[in-house]
Amino acid sequence: MPRARFLIGLPVAFLLLLWSFNGAEFNFVKLGEGAINMGEFLSRLFPPDFSKIGTILALLLETFQMAVVGTVLGAVLSLIVAFGATSTLAPKWLYYPTRWMMNIIRSVPDLVFALMFVSAVGLGPFAGILAMTLGSIGSIGKIFAEAMEQVDRGPVVAMEAVGASKRQVIQYGILPQAAPLLTSYTLLLFEGNVRGATILGLVGAGGIGLELTTAMRMYDYGHLSAIIICIIVLVTAIDQGSALIRRRIT
Repeated sequence: MPRARFLIGLPVAFLLLLWSFNGAEFNFVKLGEGAINMGEFLSRLFPPDFSKIGTILALLLETFQMAVVGTVLGAVLSLIVAFGATSTLAPKWLYYPTRWMMNIIRSVPDLVFALMFVSAVGLGPFAGILAMTLGSIGSIGKIFAEAMEQVDRGPVVAMEAVGASKRQVIQYGILPQAAPLLTSYTLLLFEGNVRGATILGLVGAGGIGLELTTAMRMYDYGHLSAIIICIIVLVTAIDQGSALIRRRIT
């Protein structure tokens, strides 16, 4: 019975949580002791120094541009790959290798891809864009495939019954139904890429991440604070804009 399974699963989940806390060395006492140090660090961030606001805005613009290009390329390639990872569309000989490939890509951190592309094409935003594009296939490609698997099969079966080709089934039966979800997930990918682009700069893959790291290494806390504030403003604006678009399409 569902209730019996729930009562059995609850203590198992609790024991798993305790085991994970112990293995990860999570310590509330140490967290409390470190609160003073965290407070001191945060106090150094004020007042922010906007004397280099021109540099910050230029790098933020580059970060935004990287996210736009990486999202478009990533979404297009992810959709193509997703057709091979959709169980209702792809034959098994294509479905399983595609899923395995996506699992492998998803398990590799984007920073590793960034380092790989930096060594291949050199420092700069191009390497970051390539890293975001490849990383997107593993994450958003899986979600695209699951969105297409969940569409109403009625129209699809009806089209197949009257002899529609595979292309026609996808174009007129699956994509129109999945389009709202695909668009919503693409917007989420864009939001994630904006945040991710700020991290990829840490390894020289463009964006504002390198400036952020330099400020930290130089203990330039005022400049660091200004960068963080500008990133928060950009991410918040994008989140609000994406949320508005998602509400209109869903």
